Amino acid sequence: MSFASKLALVKEMLESAVSNTRSAQRIINDLAGDSGSADSKKYEEDARSLNMDIDEETKIIEGVFDGQNMIGPNGKNYPVPANYASKSKLIPGDVLKLTISGDGHFIYKQIGPIERNKIVGVLTKEDGQFKVLGEGKVFKVLLASVTYFKADVGDEVTLVVPAHEESEWGAIENVIPKVEGDDDHEEEYDDDDENN
Repeated sequence: MSFASKLALVKEMLESAVSNTRSAQRIINDLAGDSGSADSKKYEEDARSLNMDIDEETKIIEGVFDGQNMIGPNGKNYPVPANYASKSKLIPGDVLKLTISGDGHFIYKQIGPIERNKIVGVLTKEDGQFKVLGEGKVFKVLLASVTYFKADVGDEVTLVVPAHEESEWGAIENVIPKVEGDDDHEEEYDDDDENN
């Protein structure tokens, strides 16, 4: 077995162990009745200090993005369209403003992006959820991001994540193109073979 193959196998085994540990933690949380994640609770606390203005024509609500929804100052979840979240590369902790017009239209605007880091990882799929494995961590990503960038499982992607806090979610910034001949199989040959 070549070095590259052994390295790939060890990486796969570690990623599997991390995934299994996270799954076990979810089961423990379910059994203990702790359905809310620590991330969600933190975002709810952050959202409480934000504004909520309601008049006859519109409602303006500021909230914190949790990876899928905006949590308002009242603790209520407001659905953020996945296409908007993907194209805007929203990450957990970003502050949004939602304007609900008199006719019921929801208009989101990012008003407070948090500090970001970029990492490179590999796109995977587990239990119907796309994830990126990078820097020893697993991050969920929105299906809309995967389809927007036409990514496939196994693709290497650039992922945007919060700089100063742990997060379950990240946003795909781009898919790193595969270079022809960039595979794990290295051909070995002897200079003597060329002369024969």
